Amino acid sequence: MYPWFALGHLTPFLHVANKLAKLGHKISYLIPTKTQPKLQPFNRFPDLITFVPITVPHVNGLPPSAETTLDVPFPLHPLIMTAMDHTEPDIERLLRHLKPDIIFFDFTHWVPKLARSLGIQSLHYCIISPVTIGYTLSPTRKFTGEEVSGADFMHPPPGYPDSSIKLHLHEARAFASKRASTFGSDVGFYERQSISLHEADGLAYRTCREIEGQYIDYLEREFKKPVLLSGPAIPEPPTSTLEEQWAKWFSGFRTGSVVYCAFGSECTLMKEQFQELILGFELTGLPFLAALKAPFGTESIEEALPEGFEERVKGRGVVHGGWVQQQLILEHEAVGCFITHCGSGSLSEALVNKCQLVLLPHVGDQIFNARMMANNLKVGVEVEKGEEDGLFTRDSVCKAVKTVMEESSEVGKEVRENHAKIREMLLKKDLESSYVDNFIEKLQKLKG
Repeated sequence: MYPWFALGHLTPFLHVANKLAKLGHKISYLIPTKTQPKLQPFNRFPDLITFVPITVPHVNGLPPSAETTLDVPFPLHPLIMTAMDHTEPDIERLLRHLKPDIIFFDFTHWVPKLARSLGIQSLHYCIISPVTIGYTLSPTRKFTGEEVSGADFMHPPPGYPDSSIKLHLHEARAFASKRASTFGSDVGFYERQSISLHEADGLAYRTCREIEGQYIDYLEREFKKPVLLSGPAIPEPPTSTLEEQWAKWFSGFRTGSVVYCAFGSECTLMKEQFQELILGFELTGLPFLAALKAPFGTESIEEALPEGFEERVKGRGVVHGGWVQQQLILEHEAVGCFITHCGSGSLSEALVNKCQLVLLPHVGDQIFNARMMANNLKVGVEVEKGEEDGLFTRDSVCKAVKTVMEESSEVGKEVRENHAKIREMLLKKDLESSYVDNFIEKLQKLKG
């Protein structure tokens, strides 16, 4: 396994490695040397999963100790990719020595060609959802040559199975500009992804047919190669208990009444949007906990709060700048609503719990995850934003929360019923194991 050097990719690869090792399969997991201790505690089968250290080559512009995207600001991420590209000779030597049957990869577009020359099968294991890949990377879209405008991304490609999924103008412009950008070694971001998808012997996703079946079928038709599924990323049962300060705070509210909001470790809002968000919570009249990073241009949460806000929400509202135990919070009976950025990990945690979903995506696949949840599966309500500027208001936040929380809301009733059905499906006893068994069967076929 050779995942992109970002914890959001390294961790899911290790997750699937654990699933395979549990059934006796051997995995060599290629990982930057200094990052190894961070993931070692999550290797549940050290006898079968061997961490193989990779020395990250120096690239001009990168700090000497940088290995993963966590070590550098966002604008330097392409240099981490360039460094990864420079590991190709080392990876070739390792593959010759290890002689694996299959190599799992994602961003290193040169892996399939290298693997083929050594008689090894390559599997593009993608942590981004099929709904996103099908829309943005369909073979009908061109990634070299002519200019592409935002308007080109506003509508799905020909044959895409879901007409309810479209981009707003501000989102389409962002995708078009991403397409024009290079991402390591003078290779375009989408070009890199497109080569990976076309050259790999198979494609794989951590999802299930019950949720994304039509998008999976579309990818199989368009790319004309097998699509393997390792199953939904259902979180492991927590081994700890909720910190006392939060357990005590939640216990002061009735069942299903608290609004909880978190946007992951990488999302930072502009100050104006941060304020609109929490003023929206105030407008609902409901108790709330918002676990957010301090917005751009501010040193702390306290500095960013609107004037008089703390006094007005005292006793029912908390804006917290530190880490919280999200999985345990979502399981708490007092939590009735989760406002999420629609990262795949957060959605997995939310769907297996009873709290209702308010969707507020920011970038990339979060947008498609939100559209699928709101428009196709109808298990959540998306916060309305301006078509051109992409900004939300306190009123649009309040409206979305009230829609899912009020018993009299018809949309809310539909969302609650659909969420309950999906939750029941995901918690079926044999769901995960049946997907893993099928995944291994298809890996054996790929191996030949």
